[in-house]
Amino acid sequence: MELFGTVSLELLRGFGQTLEIFFLTLAFAIPLGLPICFGSMSKFLPLRILTRSIVWVIRGTPLMLQLIVVFFGPGLLFSLPAMGRKEAVILAFSINYACYFSEIYRGGIESISKGQYEAGQVLGLTQTQIFFRIILLQVVKRVLPPMGNEIITLVKDTSLARVIAVYEVMWMGESFIKSDGLIWPMFYTAVFYLLFSGVLTVLFDRIEQKLDYFRG
Repeated sequence: MELFGTVSLELLRGFGQTLEIFFLTLAFAIPLGLPICFGSMSKFLPLRILTRSIVWVIRGTPLMLQLIVVFFGPGLLFSLPAMGRKEAVILAFSINYACYFSEIYRGGIESISKGQYEAGQVLGLTQTQIFFRIILLQVVKRVLPPMGNEIITLVKDTSLARVIAVYEVMWMGESFIKSDGLIWPMFYTAVFYLLFSGVLTVLFDRIEQKLDYFRG
């Protein structure tokens, strides 16, 4: 029983790091996805090509590789001081998820019929007013399910932080294999992921119900 308590405390400490990575990533990635989205939809061809090329590279390569490049790349390629491990994780995760979110945003915006934009213009609204008063809430309704899926995926992707020795919950569980020859703490980590994913699933379901009046 004493061992179980010790393992639980260590995993909770690691889960605190997992939560920090998760929330900081969302705090940066969700807003960053918008300018990337607008860049990929831009009528200025060079900007659109550049933005879509960056998104293609980020979406087409493993997050683990991007994490390694962000952490080791500046020092090995340009002889710059290495950034902190946690900062590298947040930067790599934020860029990766911002690119995925940008494509979700783009799909949501492009799914709105042109007639709604034209109706707003007939009413004398500016493009900004049309977007925020007519389009935005409909886009939120449409992008919420795929956004929820990506955010739940992020819960699991936080385990990749251990690649550069950030002590999140998976690292803590794995450490008991090395130090004590115990494998059950690794299975115990699943409880943390499942509970957190379950809370997020319920949260997104409730938000979808709140937005259910948009049925277009």
